[in-house]
Amino acid sequence: VTRKSSMKPVKKNKAEDPELEPLCCCEYIDRNGEKNHVAACLCDCQDLDEGCDRWITCKSVQPETCERIMDTISDRLRVPWLRGAKKVNISIIPPLVLLPVFLRVASWHFLLGAVVLTSLPVLALWYYYLTHRRKEQTLFFLSLGLFSLGYMYYVFLQEVVPKGHVRPTQLALLTCGLLLILLALYRAKKNPGYLRNPASGDRSVSSSQMECLNPKGQEKTKGFLGAESSGGLNNRTPKDDLKGSSRTLAGSPTKVKEDWCAKCQLVRPARAWHCRICGICVRRMDHHCVWINSCVGESNHQAFILALSIFLLTSVYGIALTLDTICRDRSVFTALFYCPGVYATYSSALSFTCVWYSVIITAGMAYIFLIQLINISYNVTEREVQQALRQKTGRRLLCGLIVDTGQYNRGFLRNWHQFSTLGAHPFHHPAEDIV
Repeated sequence: VTRKSSMKPVKKNKAEDPELEPLCCCEYIDRNGEKNHVAACLCDCQDLDEGCDRWITCKSVQPETCERIMDTISDRLRVPWLRGAKKVNISIIPPLVLLPVFLRVASWHFLLGAVVLTSLPVLALWYYYLTHRRKEQTLFFLSLGLFSLGYMYYVFLQEVVPKGHVRPTQLALLTCGLLLILLALYRAKKNPGYLRNPASGDRSVSSSQMECLNPKGQEKTKGFLGAESSGGLNNRTPKDDLKGSSRTLAGSPTKVKEDWCAKCQLVRPARAWHCRICGICVRRMDHHCVWINSCVGESNHQAFILALSIFLLTSVYGIALTLDTICRDRSVFTALFYCPGVYATYSSALSFTCVWYSVIITAGMAYIFLIQLINISYNVTEREVQQALRQKTGRRLLCGLIVDTGQYNRGFLRNWHQFSTLGAHPFHHPAEDIV
């Protein structure tokens, strides 16, 4: 007796096989696996209706309701595209709308400029700590940085160049600097040195796959570390390291120390860390940079430093050209703090406001650049600095501006030579090291 009669044909889900029914340019498959249309972006949303009713009646809205509303809006915010509407990341929109509005309002009066230019860094820091606490990726700062570059260049072409004091060679030099910044950022956005698990055939490992461990993986992790796997690697102590959570190869200090990552299920080399925002281990991880929405590691650290240096030079050059145009009779430094008559015309006021905005951004990037140069000179990463400060194992100099762990410091010249050769000789682990 065959069982063919009792077997029912399995129906394929349209979300899994979109070829059964092609999507038009305005249709898409939502997060529930159902077909939807961009015209119905605010329809059938119970949470949104409840939130609006409570807001109209002056009642408080629960934080969980606000999160569900934002998730629904981010899922339905799409633009028509071939073979289905494409999802738009909602975090890229605020800089595109708010930055021109704030800068133009700040150019109306000196006091408005002081208030707006002071509040912008405060708002940016507040949003940074909000997303950093939730361990979420965001395109806000990348969008803010790229749009700031484009908008400053647009204001320079529209308001400064027509005054006739900028020579074509100066404009060409500034344009080349802007293009070099974009090229360096493109290189810095590439793979920072992700550690892949050779046991898995799929090379593109998603963050959701890494956050989930099967029971077998947890048992192996517990047996390997000699402690509970729920503790994580970020909460480990020096005593745990001595008990066997890491292996140190005998020999010279240049030997590679390896330890086990419970999230990625692989053995990682020395100075590699698991990024909780990207959800993957990064070789020689320095930090997660929100300005490029990626980690800074072994493969892109040089491009990151190059992008910072080109940005600082180009920004200072553009600020000098603008101040020399709107304040002809004064030096650049004097014109930055005292430029009488700059608010007489809207064009010069907008240019002066953009100059101060550029100065604030440039000062912040200069501080990051200085910290990076110090860390490279002492051969430490930002992740190692933060760990040394928490465990009070590093040597602090200049009121904490310099932190020397002493573990990898081989002298100024050797440290910079090692940095210049990052990624030149990648270290590959044999397959038997992967549990």
